[in-house]
Amino acid sequence: MKRVKPGFLVLACLLSLLACERDKEAVQAQSASTPAATPAITPITFPADSGSAPIANGERAMQYVKDIVRFGPRPLGSANHKKVEDYLAAHLRGDQVVDDVFTADTPVGKFPVHNIVAKFPGTKSGIILIASHYDTNYPLRNTLYVGANDGASSSALLLELANQLRGKTLDGDSVWLVWDDAEEAMLPDTEKPFLEDSLYGITHLAEKWQADGTLKNVKALLLLDMIGDADLNIDRDTNSTPWVEDLVGEAAKRLGYQSHFYARNNTVSDDHLPFVKRGVACADLIDFTYGYNLAYWHTPEDTVDKLSPRSLEIVGSVVLESMRILDRMDTLPKQQ
Repeated sequence: MKRVKPGFLVLACLLSLLACERDKEAVQAQSASTPAATPAITPITFPADSGSAPIANGERAMQYVKDIVRFGPRPLGSANHKKVEDYLAAHLRGDQVVDDVFTADTPVGKFPVHNIVAKFPGTKSGIILIASHYDTNYPLRNTLYVGANDGASSSALLLELANQLRGKTLDGDSVWLVWDDAEEAMLPDTEKPFLEDSLYGITHLAEKWQADGTLKNVKALLLLDMIGDADLNIDRDTNSTPWVEDLVGEAAKRLGYQSHFYARNNTVSDDHLPFVKRGVACADLIDFTYGYNLAYWHTPEDTVDKLSPRSLEIVGSVVLESMRILDRMDTLPKQQ
């Protein structure tokens, strides 16, 4: 479940009509995005580039997407959901994996929730979190869909990031990959406010890690969501921490991918909010234009043919470069 503030929607429509600018990217009233205003310049100097940047394998990530989608819709409590859990576990066999399992009390009953955390230890005390949800909607909410972009693309990319990290000694911060569960709402928005009926898994992790002291060691959370669109345009999220968004933009620039980032501003409600609420620095990497007027989002049209291995390679490589920059930042900017 992810949403944008209504105020941005009116502005987006007006600007689209007045400027006739990129009509194909206009989105529906509830989920439109605004053309990006020039963001305030953050007085931050990031560590200088050093060495060759790692490159994610987009083709391999795309195969993971296809595998996940092949299981079909994966709502909570379903057989398909369990198949995806097992699929992720099989690919992470041999890694340090923590299963966070609990029962969520939802508007339509109690459901098992399974967060999966793969930990790749480093020599420093800092932790960089990379997260993606892997579930799709509950049947009562609307038409079932396989969620190729919304959930599968980012979950598959995390598996590719695990490939990049596996077997290496991280001389720096630890990296934890988080496949969070029960992100999608159980009921339509008209029946229950979405922030009261979504984000079950990631909220549980944020609460748990706040209680046991883990959060104080988290340097940043990079959330991935809807990142496989063949027409890739990652939004700048104003619900995220400005300096972390700047850092991701710097990583994209260093790799020559800046044209795919931050052409628009959005205010997105997504998996990162429970961590933002608790003072963790976050960036939400999301492309919230997916088909004309978000035509494919949360519909049976969200299929693999709309995605591109190149987009997965771009986002994966930018995340890896963002991790390198974060790792060299021993003193973090103050929250803005």
